[in-house]
Amino acid sequence: MTLPFAPSTRSSVGLEWELMLADRETGDLVGRAPEILDLVEDATALERFTVTGELLTNTVEVTSGVGHTVAEAVDDIADAIGALRAQTEPRGIELLCAGSHPFAQWYEQQVTDKTRYHTLIERTQWWGRNMMIWGIHVHVGVDDVDKVIPIVNALTVYLPHLQALSASSPFWAGERTGYASNRALVFQQLPTAGLPWQLKDWAEFERYLDDMVRTGVMADASEVRWDIRPAPRWGTVEIRACDGMSTLPELAAVAALAQTLVEHFSRLLDEGRELPGIPPWFARENKWRAARYGLDARVIVDHRGTQRHVVEHLRETMDEIADIAAELKCAREFAGLETILATGGSSARQIAVAEAADGDLREVVQHLVREFRGGPTLREHLAALRV
Repeated sequence: MTLPFAPSTRSSVGLEWELMLADRETGDLVGRAPEILDLVEDATALERFTVTGELLTNTVEVTSGVGHTVAEAVDDIADAIGALRAQTEPRGIELLCAGSHPFAQWYEQQVTDKTRYHTLIERTQWWGRNMMIWGIHVHVGVDDVDKVIPIVNALTVYLPHLQALSASSPFWAGERTGYASNRALVFQQLPTAGLPWQLKDWAEFERYLDDMVRTGVMADASEVRWDIRPAPRWGTVEIRACDGMSTLPELAAVAALAQTLVEHFSRLLDEGRELPGIPPWFARENKWRAARYGLDARVIVDHRGTQRHVVEHLRETMDEIADIAAELKCAREFAGLETILATGGSSARQIAVAEAADGDLREVVQHLVREFRGGPTLREHLAALRV
């Protein structure tokens, strides 16, 4: 199979953000995406952003246009949210995001009426119906097809860092799971999902796709659901490992890290230097550790098995590539990573709210709604709960 890789602007950025629709009073999910999408379709037809449906009718996805900077892509996302709010507000529907909903039940959710989704559910059955998960996708443009697979492999070293920063699914169907990112382990149950295969080059990726299509595993490259994958149609590397970010500034921060890492690796390749890498057995362990412990994880950072606290290693990496972030004009968004580290991320914040509310997960949902709106800080919310 010969698979063309579309031309794209080097280190350009595109963002996709999956959002929950919830009842304003109860906080439970509502399957009203088809109704909302019909209402926004005409009003957004000429915009840079798009608003589309997803697997479940309780979800909408907002997608940016191609941004030369993270700020451009984030502005598109903000505009898309504004268009959504014009329809959700008068209908008593709230927008929020996390890797999972704290208490909703999978069997109460409806699948969107599209052939591709029905086909997925028919094949995957119980696990497919359990895909009550939300995430973000960050696309970064790559200027040479020969760089794509080496960059995917190098990003796999930093997959636990990205996963830990975004971890926001500590609750599942009303229970505390003990994992910072339960979503990460649920999503990998789908065929073709999970860690990327460590391939040598683009030709080997084409052979992989040929095998998968020829044996009926998938129809085309769009069904490769790896945590980090090539996106040939857009000419990008797409990072899909992250839980749904709970706030727009956090989305921007993770996007800035992704953009800066890809540009960093691209420059190393231009210089003829070797990119970092780890064996697949270390990558698998790192994914589990980041899902289990989030920003408290110790991760394996090189082929020798050196272990480091993920926050410590992330800060060293940030120092190493900060100048590139400045050149890419995303230094402000990049600095937002420190805010995530200071709060422990969304997973830690949700757990703190649940504990302060004596385990009432409805309060966790209201906390997520407020955060998405840019409302009170965690400290202010916890103080209000204690009154």
